[in-house]
Amino acid sequence: MKIMCKTSEIVEYSNIAIKAVSSRTTLPILECVLLIADDDGFRIVANDLELGIETNQIEAEVLEKGSVALNARVYMDIIRRLPGESVEIEVDSQDVTVIKSNKTEFKIYGHPGDEFPLLPKVEKNSEYEINAISLKEMIKQTIFAVSTDEYKIAMTGEQFKIEGKMLKLVAVDGFRLALRNIEIGKEGNEEIIIPSKSLNELNKILPSDKESLIFVYITDKHVLFELKECRIVSRLIEGEFIKYDNFFSNDFKTLVTVNRDFLIDSLERAMLISKGPMKINSVKLKIENDMIEITSKTETGVFYDEIAVEVDGLDLEIGFNPRYLIDALKAIEADNVVMQFTSPLTPCIMQGQDEENGRYLVTPLRLMN
Repeated sequence: MKIMCKTSEIVEYSNIAIKAVSSRTTLPILECVLLIADDDGFRIVANDLELGIETNQIEAEVLEKGSVALNARVYMDIIRRLPGESVEIEVDSQDVTVIKSNKTEFKIYGHPGDEFPLLPKVEKNSEYEINAISLKEMIKQTIFAVSTDEYKIAMTGEQFKIEGKMLKLVAVDGFRLALRNIEIGKEGNEEIIIPSKSLNELNKILPSDKESLIFVYITDKHVLFELKECRIVSRLIEGEFIKYDNFFSNDFKTLVTVNRDFLIDSLERAMLISKGPMKINSVKLKIENDMIEITSKTETGVFYDEIAVEVDGLDLEIGFNPRYLIDALKAIEADNVVMQFTSPLTPCIMQGQDEENGRYLVTPLRLMN
């Protein structure tokens, strides 16, 4: 194989592909990136068997077709430090790879390209077109609620559900739930679970301009995301996602409307006296007389604050992990947040005032006398 291209081009596309390189594996080949030069041009592939990324054609001069798998860490360290505006990569029959730029030359030892696992083929039977920045925001506004408990495998991903023209993205970890939805242009009926790692890496690649589109294709085992720069294939998580529809009841006894930023600031101040390696404490919210009293008591000290709010319904005292409340509040875009309570032992439901595209649920802590 022999190619020549701009250094900036290969660095840009390598930075995209590298996101699918395995960080923990017993298979050395999965620690590599695959460079391919063929009739379709020059491309870079990475695949950890859960997530795979293949760049689209990189602008390059293909002088000799072929492929090679190179250790990703070594390869990235080299190309990011090349001095010239162009780079030449040449691979011999023994997979010895020479990378040249100006007077700088590296010789590294690769693996045969045919040993590298290519991305699974995903049939494009049904195409969904989604605004890229909308999906990017949905992931950001829900991913924090994904479980890290490997024994709850379905909760380690997010439910990606299309009903009619509505796309829902839902994350739940047993203590909180985050739901966002948007309207898309095509009707469908899909319900899959995408691993959180795949969504995190997709979120890093998705463009932030308002006009960009992403095309999504779904099969029984995989989901394919096609962008301008690359194609991303993720395996799906098998299992049944938690049935959450009945969690969002409109039967409340206390309804609070509060300024989002004021509440976040107060809760973050309460966490300043948290103790222990996890830096987590509890806060008590006492709701009465159009006021929330926020208190926290730890071995470090005692915190007290109060915020003016609008209250509809009964007075209430309820405890929470403040971090869970803060995560949900930061995902809400509205200036004011509506908080719905039923009892001290049932979850709080939150959403932005006059917002219909997102809801959040946080379970309370039992207050200790």
